[in-house]
Amino acid sequence: MAEAASIMFKNTFPDHHGERLLGENKKLVSGAAERIKEVIIRLLKQLESCIGQEEHSKRPDFSVYTGSSGYALLYLHLHKHLTSTSSDSDTDASSNSSRSEGEDYLMQALQHLKEALANPQGRRHTFLCGDAGPLALGAVVYSNMGDERNSAHCISRLEAMHINVIRDQTLPDEHLYGRCGYLTALLFVQHHLGADKVDRELIVKVTRAILDSGRAFGSKTREGPPLMYEWHNKKYLGAAHGLAGIMYTLLLIKEPEVLSEIESAVRPCVDFLLTLQFASGNFPSSIGSSSGDRLVQWCHGAPGWVYMFIAAYKTYNDKRYLEAAERCCEVTWQRGLLKKGYGLCHGAAGNAYAFLALFRLTRNQKHLYRAHKFAEWCCDYGKQQCRVPDRPFALFEGLAGTVYYLTDMLDPLSAKFPAFEF
Repeated sequence: MAEAASIMFKNTFPDHHGERLLGENKKLVSGAAERIKEVIIRLLKQLESCIGQEEHSKRPDFSVYTGSSGYALLYLHLHKHLTSTSSDSDTDASSNSSRSEGEDYLMQALQHLKEALANPQGRRHTFLCGDAGPLALGAVVYSNMGDERNSAHCISRLEAMHINVIRDQTLPDEHLYGRCGYLTALLFVQHHLGADKVDRELIVKVTRAILDSGRAFGSKTREGPPLMYEWHNKKYLGAAHGLAGIMYTLLLIKEPEVLSEIESAVRPCVDFLLTLQFASGNFPSSIGSSSGDRLVQWCHGAPGWVYMFIAAYKTYNDKRYLEAAERCCEVTWQRGLLKKGYGLCHGAAGNAYAFLALFRLTRNQKHLYRAHKFAEWCCDYGKQQCRVPDRPFALFEGLAGTVYYLTDMLDPLSAKFPAFEF
């Protein structure tokens, strides 16, 4: 635990003692919400003042993960949050002001996308790290602006990528750089614009490619589940690069043509993964990992496993999976305030989404309380002397992701880990 302590802060927050933070309107109670709103405004101003400097000081990065498209996703999120929180009791003046601000956020989202849409990199096909992310975002942003022609054009370009995704035998299957990352882009468009906006046969084809790839590699291993994958010659296990993230993505697919195939293939994999959980509730980052019980972060540790176990519980109605998710959240509460920072991939904001996911499922106020305490930690952005990430303002490494999480905290029942949960 000494090594673990070197990468985390001790959690000194008191645990839940009956506090109720969900108001009658199903949003965060007003007292807590007001402080978070003030911090969002302050951090957003800080972000906007720094983005331009960052873009001029580094080589162009159009990705959602660390680049300009990540800012576009944040502004789309802010737009949707603003329009969804306006109420019938608003005055005409305040409603018009909110609508105008929401439209401004859409325009900012589009501005951050324009270069990415005009200059596809052609190297990767995923939502977070490739061309699929800007295209999926472009489809949604244009549609929200009433420009259905450009929205449809983005979808056509996105769909055309499926041929390489299926045929390229060197392509991995994981979330950041592989087929699941492309599948996420298709699911993102469906989530925002409707299931029929994407050719559903493409989802079936990519899903089958992921299943076939897992079976082929799994057949080469003497022990383990029927599906197995590797990335950079390692059998990774976590949400970003590994088996848990791939199984979770497969469980999101509800196309009738592959549904029974998914459910029969995934369950033994989830059962296998369940056997790897440490007594602490955490998991190894890869099979045979020498780091042991160390990383408590979305990309490689227990916070990212919560989503697979929740999806498995919903699919198979097996309480073992819910209990595993609960154990994941316990270790996240104990060891999830990271010295790496406040970001989504490996920071406090990303870890906190695990609490919100379990709160949405169980309605146990303990999980909302814990998510709020992590939000309080994020509200003191910069005061804890965390390490400065390589891209300090980016969506998945830096400030943009923290603002995204704090915005979600205002409406916890609709909160979803960006570009992962749907």
